[in-house]
Amino acid sequence: MKKPLKEYNIQFIGLKDGKHDFKYTIDNTFFKNFEFDEFNKVNIQQHVTLTKKPTLLELHFRAIGTVNVQCDVSSEYYNESIDSEFDLIVNFGDAFNDENEAILILPHGEYEVNIAQYIYELIVLSLPVKRVHPGVLDGTLNSEILNKLEELSPKKLEHKENVEDIDPRWDKLKKLLTDK
Repeated sequence: MKKPLKEYNIQFIGLKDGKHDFKYTIDNTFFKNFEFDEFNKVNIQQHVTLTKKPTLLELHFRAIGTVNVQCDVSSEYYNESIDSEFDLIVNFGDAFNDENEAILILPHGEYEVNIAQYIYELIVLSLPVKRVHPGVLDGTLNSEILNKLEELSPKKLEHKENVEDIDPRWDKLKKLLTDK
């Protein structure tokens, strides 16, 4: 991340105990800060619910929207839907520690938490490992690459049931299985 994204700082020191909702609109500008350019277009609504308790904070992240990505099979761009959730516990200790992905430890005396990294990871990790255009799956996508793949694919062998093609020795072996 180039610079901390200040608009994703949540100042919890002045908040009362209980639930507090935060909403963010995530677009390509957000990902440029992480030098991440695999998305053609991003339109995600990020909802964050902070539950403040006397000794800790609970954060619930939910990302809903679409990212325009390139298909791994056809190289065509398509919109991949995102609907993903993540929970984070923020506790307080002697030193900063983010080694556990579900628990963040902030030093005593901190008054805010930056959630940009967690939003970034939630969105990027919610995408499938292999990105396949829906048109490839249902056969409706017509692209040059798919046509070339179909042209170059080995033709399926037709199963012929001609007696002439079957070696007569197999018939004798099959007869051994049926004669008991």
